[in-house]
Amino acid sequence: MKFPESALAHKYLDGLQGIEIGGAAHNSFGLNTINVDRVGDMNSHFKITEVELCGEALQVDVVAEGNKLPFADKSYDFVISSHVIEHFYDPISALLEWARVARRYIFIIVPHRQRTFDADKKLTKVKELRKRHIKKLVVEDEARGVHWSVFEVPNFNELCVLCGLKVVEIQDPDDKVGNGFTFVIKLD
Repeated sequence: MKFPESALAHKYLDGLQGIEIGGAAHNSFGLNTINVDRVGDMNSHFKITEVELCGEALQVDVVAEGNKLPFADKSYDFVISSHVIEHFYDPISALLEWARVARRYIFIIVPHRQRTFDADKKLTKVKELRKRHIKKLVVEDEARGVHWSVFEVPNFNELCVLCGLKVVEIQDPDDKVGNGFTFVIKLD
């Protein structure tokens, strides 16, 4: 099973070169990207799940933390991610890092609380996210399935405002799987 590509992603990102954070073969965008993941092991449970879902796993091109990318400022046209931001204990650090590396766009699909297994959890307040960012705690298990933050469109939009990011389009539900929402952020 492979999920469809996003027409919205193609609208903004065709012809550009980007970085995908935590890309997966069953959830491909069909764009010109390199795949950055914190784990390069093709036998990790994430990669095994990809193979179980669609018969293949997307190669990891660069092993790095998604909020500590080894790239120069403005070195790629865009950063794209799908169902990744909730795994960062400090999503502000990730968004600011993606804005540092990308010249034109951040394209992000965020799981919607009401359409995922987070439905019974409370929304994460932006005030809490700000505290996490200021404390600069390092949490080791960020990409092992834990959703540190729970979002719906209003609190994610508030997070973007806090980070000084200019949202140019919101799609709810997303046009990929439909259990999230998409934010297209234009960078200056």
